[in-house]
Amino acid sequence: MDTAPATLPDPAAFWTVGAITVYRIDEILLPPSTGSWLLPSATPDLVNAQEWLHPHFADDEGTLLIDSHTFALELGSLRILVDTSIGNGKERANPAWHDLRTDYLHSMTAAGFPPESVDLVILTHLHADHVGWNTREVDGRWLPTFPNARYVTSRTEREFWSGYDMDDARAQMFQDSVIPVEEAGLLDLVDVPAEGTEFLTGLRLLPTPGHTPGHVAVELTSHGHTAVITGDCIHHPVQFAYPGIGACIDIDPRQSEASRRTLLDSLAGTDTLLLGTHFAPPTAGQVVAHEDAYRLSPVPASRALPSGLTPDWCGDGSP
Repeated sequence: MDTAPATLPDPAAFWTVGAITVYRIDEILLPPSTGSWLLPSATPDLVNAQEWLHPHFADDEGTLLIDSHTFALELGSLRILVDTSIGNGKERANPAWHDLRTDYLHSMTAAGFPPESVDLVILTHLHADHVGWNTREVDGRWLPTFPNARYVTSRTEREFWSGYDMDDARAQMFQDSVIPVEEAGLLDLVDVPAEGTEFLTGLRLLPTPGHTPGHVAVELTSHGHTAVITGDCIHHPVQFAYPGIGACIDIDPRQSEASRRTLLDSLAGTDTLLLGTHFAPPTAGQVVAHEDAYRLSPVPASRALPSGLTPDWCGDGSP
């Protein structure tokens, strides 16, 4: 079981999109080795050739900075979580993900989203670092973390993995983080056509296949303002400058690149806020044409303290 943190959670980062407030719920900063493993073509020379990646998205040596976090928002009366990160106490082959003990749920609660208040969980795809908090261990059993929520993913995604010859590590992930949600009757599968689907007023699911066959991005619209949550269609801003750089675990690398290019091209020069599921802070920004590709123009988060406390922060969270 989780225990309360000894210190007050950091102020929650958030962005406003019309009448929607999108909160970043932090889990962990992934180790420096993550970038070279995940995006092996993103060599230090390529990274350092893009000055705009420094200092937020890469260090002086050209090492990529990568986070694990999710996004929570209110849409009308619904409280929504997009992806559920890695989770605590999970048996994972990746040492950086194995048996974590983070304050993720306390951070959610501090941002105003206690687990029992969540109405909808959207899963961009079914990878271990996006479904881990689907469940938590209670008396030796994995039970849904958000018992009052419907969990949603694309039908293509779930059906693909149903027919996939899983290794032991992936099978373990499904056993502890996906199947318990299904057995509880909480998982809904959605058909996502090529043009996307308006799942709710103000929320569209955009097909961005390649990383996995049923991967979706999430588009939010309110009062003329738009934001897109990437999932793993884009892992890191280096892929703005080099869209051909793919992840080592892309199921279909060519399709992944095509989805990435299509998304970036559709957003370049617009006011749409792009929120990266693995982007280190400042996490979000607008897509700008740059050289023969793109760059991210950061939009810093605002900061909010837990309910009832008076913030001493403004804008980007600076004192």
